[in-house]
Amino acid sequence: MDISDLKEILRILEAQDITEFELEQDGVKLRVCRHSAGLLQAAGAAPAPPAPRAAAPPSPVLAAEAPAPPAEPAENGTLVKSPIVGTFYRAADPNSPPFVSVGDRVKVGQVLCIIEAMKLMNEIEAEVAGEIARVHPENGQPVQYGDPLFTVRPD
Repeated sequence: MDISDLKEILRILEAQDITEFELEQDGVKLRVCRHSAGLLQAAGAAPAPPAPRAAAPPSPVLAAEAPAPPAEPAENGTLVKSPIVGTFYRAADPNSPPFVSVGDRVKVGQVLCIIEAMKLMNEIEAEVAGEIARVHPENGQPVQYGDPLFTVRPD
């Protein structure tokens, strides 16, 4: 399966208004879900068991960044949830300070964290202005779609 095959699959799914699709071929899994905003998110997994990193052949997987789920009101603020599956990082690299900490004031559009998904670094931005009340996951912890990342007390 190559990138043109994946693009054709996505085109057909959009044309047919299909909201969810799974395909497994030659040990490569592809799962595509259409979210309410109408964008597609595709995720794939390499065959198991994983080969050593240097010897692993590249597997063709298309990843379309989905919009962040809307921030939800929480008991003490607004809950910012993960828009994708990946690894949560509080800073750009291990030697940098965290993007935000508890007590920090944030503006709409300010980067809160990074989620690494399939070797892509996705910046997660604040959708509300306010104060960081809580950071939910630990640095380097895996997160799933919809997992809480931050609680922000709106201004």
